[in-house]
Amino acid sequence: MENHLTVVNHPLIQHKLTIMRDKNTPSNQFRQLLREISHLLAYEVTRDLPMTTKTIETPMTTIDAPKLDGKKLALVSILRAGNGLLDGMLDLIPSARVGFVGLYRDEETLKPVKYYFKVPSEIDKRLVIAVDPMLATGNSSAAAIDMLKEAGAKNIVFLCLLAAPEGVARMKEAHPDVPIITASLDKKLNEVGYIVPGLGDAGDRIFGTQ
Repeated sequence: MENHLTVVNHPLIQHKLTIMRDKNTPSNQFRQLLREISHLLAYEVTRDLPMTTKTIETPMTTIDAPKLDGKKLALVSILRAGNGLLDGMLDLIPSARVGFVGLYRDEETLKPVKYYFKVPSEIDKRLVIAVDPMLATGNSSAAAIDMLKEAGAKNIVFLCLLAAPEGVARMKEAHPDVPIITASLDKKLNEVGYIVPGLGDAGDRIFGTQ
């Protein structure tokens, strides 16, 4: 994760993402695909977790076998769309601690508005993976990272499904120490702050709302 931005070009991720982009894909299939992609993205975002060894007995012999070391990591969902990625991450990392940052985007100013914040204890000692499907303007994401840092988080990674160049630049300016992992770097934002080509409003498509 030396680079600020990592685009995960795995064929399964890209194939599933194409189906998600299709405007005719229904919410139930959209949710399932997001869950499946989050499994695959989880492999990349956890690639550098610290390891130690544990002495165990196999049916054949005694060995020092690898196991995860340190505090359990924290998954922090940026509500509400972040929950779509969170569910899949928890499938793979069920022992992770979970936090929530409640932000919504003012559609006129495009500025984030806070309404909820709750994170695990000892967050300063944990790898914190903040999840939100869309990195658009970057304002909400940067605000969420601000709040996590204020709570004591020191080791943060941002995981998203799609990113716009404007959002990546905003995050790099505000939080150059926070790597971004995404399935796609899309072309641009449109005049109302949506990612193009994108997939529409992730929250609406996950939850079937308009």
